Amino acid sequence: MAKVLSVDTLRKPAVFLHSRWFCWPLSRRKYGSNDETSSSSSSQYLHRSLVPTMHYQKSLPRLPVPKLEDTIRRYLAAQQPLLDDQQFRNTERVAQDFLAGEGKRLQEVLLAQDRKNKHTSYISGPWFDMYLSARDPVVLNFNPFMSLNDDPKTEYNGQLVRASNMVCSAVRFMKTLRAGLLEPEVFHLDPARSDTDAFKKLIRWAPTSLAWYGAYMLKAFPLDMSQYFRLFNSTRVPHPGRDQLFTDPAGRHLLVMRKGNMYVFDVLDPAGKMLPPARIRDNLSYILSDGTPAPDFPLGALTAENRDVWAGLRDKLLATGNGEVLKTVDSALFCLCLDDVTLRDSVDASHNMLHGDGVNRWFDKSFSIIVARDGHAAINFEHSWGDGVAVLRFLNEIYKDTTQKPLVHPDQAAAGASSASDVRRLSFQLDDSLRDGIKKAKAGFDAAVSRLTIDAMQFTGGGKERLKAAKLSPDAVAQLSFQMAFLRQYGQTVATYESCSTAAFRHGRTETIRPASAFTKRCAHAFVNEPARHAASELLDMLRHCSDYHSQLTKEAAMGQGFDRHLFALRCLSAEAWRPPHDLYADPAYAAINHNILSTSTLSSSAVRLGGFAPVVPDGLGVGYGVHDNWIGCNVSGYPARDVPGFLRCVHRSLEDIFNVLDGKALN
Repeated sequence: MAKVLSVDTLRKPAVFLHSRWFCWPLSRRKYGSNDETSSSSSSQYLHRSLVPTMHYQKSLPRLPVPKLEDTIRRYLAAQQPLLDDQQFRNTERVAQDFLAGEGKRLQEVLLAQDRKNKHTSYISGPWFDMYLSARDPVVLNFNPFMSLNDDPKTEYNGQLVRASNMVCSAVRFMKTLRAGLLEPEVFHLDPARSDTDAFKKLIRWAPTSLAWYGAYMLKAFPLDMSQYFRLFNSTRVPHPGRDQLFTDPAGRHLLVMRKGNMYVFDVLDPAGKMLPPARIRDNLSYILSDGTPAPDFPLGALTAENRDVWAGLRDKLLATGNGEVLKTVDSALFCLCLDDVTLRDSVDASHNMLHGDGVNRWFDKSFSIIVARDGHAAINFEHSWGDGVAVLRFLNEIYKDTTQKPLVHPDQAAAGASSASDVRRLSFQLDDSLRDGIKKAKAGFDAAVSRLTIDAMQFTGGGKERLKAAKLSPDAVAQLSFQMAFLRQYGQTVATYESCSTAAFRHGRTETIRPASAFTKRCAHAFVNEPARHAASELLDMLRHCSDYHSQLTKEAAMGQGFDRHLFALRCLSAEAWRPPHDLYADPAYAAINHNILSTSTLSSSAVRLGGFAPVVPDGLGVGYGVHDNWIGCNVSGYPARDVPGFLRCVHRSLEDIFNVLDGKALN
């Protein structure tokens, strides 16, 4: 994915939703409603919420700007396990100098700006700029994937039927969202009181400027939904230096890719109603039966290119008469990728859904639904527009809708309409320079993905149930196992990143949890380097200290009280003023802690099978993991600098040791 919200982890209005690739489902959260007034309404909408979708948005609390002294204290605590004594003294010196001088000045500017921009958060603008100004290709560097579980009814897992149902449910989600009928995203700490029709009928009459406070009184915490409008009809468009996000809600068509060919057809009629599901199915059937060979120069490869190079090639496309067809691609509701592959296992699926062949993708779309020949489905999404809250909600909803209320069935007869007249295959005018650019983009893509290793592991010796019974945070234990594994494999404690959503605040983005701490370093050293010197009871005490500290860091991050985003925003202010960076930012320790060798994210959802992403640095590991009731799973990626299977073996050994200690067994 998940760290799921619960009474154990939440004692005040905080939300622990993880995101590099995703954000997490909320425990005790019921999506949808049975308040559907007619069969026609049921076919067009997922449900009809009693509370308008954006009812809480105006009254959401604002993301706080942390106190600078707290940020420096947290920064130094995170640096301590990564540095030797001399390095730490130097980092402490420059940090205290920053606190007393330049940092204080920048903090005053940041607070003044924040007071002038009460409609948003202090991090929203800089975070958009960070993503959109990045020049690396979005594939591998930014786009993650989430893979859906198969439909429990095996006959519904055929590629055509599953793709048709997913398109229909996605369109229904879009219509429900835009009609204001989608249930607001709310965490219910006391669902017996707040997740009820009686409460919803009452709160919908509350003024939008006060609605959040009414929910808060009953321990319900609405989440920011400002990113949802970018889900549909949206594309990241390359421009020199900084890309732009394009959204055209008027688009009524779907973009479909197969064998690198691009097709479009309308899924909405001129009145905005979804076309009959059988007609959508027939159009997809027509595309699947089309015998057009794969193009010699597949345009989708350009979306895997360096952003400045892609921007230059896009200008050439516009100059050679491709403006209208590019607008058609950019304004499509979303992209459906029909892959002519059968996936052997989870590793094969991870490679296909994370990057595929670089031909049958348009990585710039806000999201693409990918359906393989065997019906295995996933979503790959562009990350600049949002942090995953909307994506996982969308996936949960369409999985529920396609499995419980499918509109297309395996034995359904053809609609009888002429799909040949509905479907249009897109063609592009290419000159020699564009052909050469596509060829180079594909070669660069192939070289990049050839270096990527992905492997997976399942530990079946225990999971969430045993850890909670021992009063340990499941997420803290998983993170500790990664620290122990890296120490066992490489003899080091390294910068580690775990992202936490700040969606409890208006226009909140993310904050970083720093799992490598003085507690995990001491505990990992005891388990790995000197296990025989410690009784099981001593090791258990260390586990509890790690768990308590990790839970504290998580709560602080969810409340916007980390240090990473704050220091980032202050650095951006300094750059805007054309001032040289303070020594804090020039300190090698600052660069090292932001060179995240272990980039981690967790997922747990009944809809999601697995998820993954590439490492964020060349010598790093991308660690996707989930702590389930009775097992723990990891899906890990890496480049040649790291031994991915070896790391997973070390994680497995670390988890074995931890659960042996829980059983009171001494380690050798």
